[in-house]
Amino acid sequence: MTDSRQDSQDAFDELLQYVQREVGFETGFYNDAYLDRRITARMRRTGAETYPEYQRQLRDDDGEKDRLLDSLSINVTGFFRNPEAWDGIRSVLRRLTEERRDVRIWSAPCADGREPYSLAMLALDDPEVETRRLSILGTDISEDSLNVAREGVYETSQTTDIGEELEPLAESESYVEREGDRFRVRDRVKDLVEFERHDLIRGEAKHDFDLVLCRNLLIYIDAAFKVPIFETIEGSLRGDGFLVIGMTETLPHECRDTFEPFDKSHRIYRKA
Repeated sequence: MTDSRQDSQDAFDELLQYVQREVGFETGFYNDAYLDRRITARMRRTGAETYPEYQRQLRDDDGEKDRLLDSLSINVTGFFRNPEAWDGIRSVLRRLTEERRDVRIWSAPCADGREPYSLAMLALDDPEVETRRLSILGTDISEDSLNVAREGVYETSQTTDIGEELEPLAESESYVEREGDRFRVRDRVKDLVEFERHDLIRGEAKHDFDLVLCRNLLIYIDAAFKVPIFETIEGSLRGDGFLVIGMTETLPHECRDTFEPFDKSHRIYRKA
């Protein structure tokens, strides 16, 4: 017998409560369409046909809990994602390293590390950026993604052309060692970047950052829960620090006294 629409919704809601309680993922912050898309993908992989069946699989298999957590983490990324945004980011890096002796940057969430590595490569590639003054932190909720980031090895696939992603660089060979379809980030880039686990939604604020990149996360978050993320970012920035969000994203109305536009066309704001 086919479940009614309400039965299915009730089962989905119960599954989300279980995921929040037992898997440790804050489902309440994300919109249902995103959650259902990621959960349904895992259900197809495991052969589960209903939400209750998949909930039983989660209960009985700790490995599936880890796999679901990794799937729910925002991991759509790329080197120099949204290339048009990086001209604005370059200008901010130049300004900060000219004005400040110690410039700290936070990429959150950083997924598999390509955004913080892009920052490091951009800095190394630009003679007007004082790279010796920079330190970059990448954080994510997914340990699997962080392990990939620390390894710094990426492969071209049917859906990802790493060589094309690196085209904004004058000479990518200085920063990435290529063997066929395999790209390894060189040590001079890695030396500028550290990685650690952090939950941007439930975790504490960081401290004394000059620039925070929080790009392409907000499009997955319910409107009612965006403000706490910006409060965490605000608490993590030094006075006059900069924030970069995704090219299709906007600041919540409640935060517009906290962050003032600096380069609106590139979605760059400054802490008021």
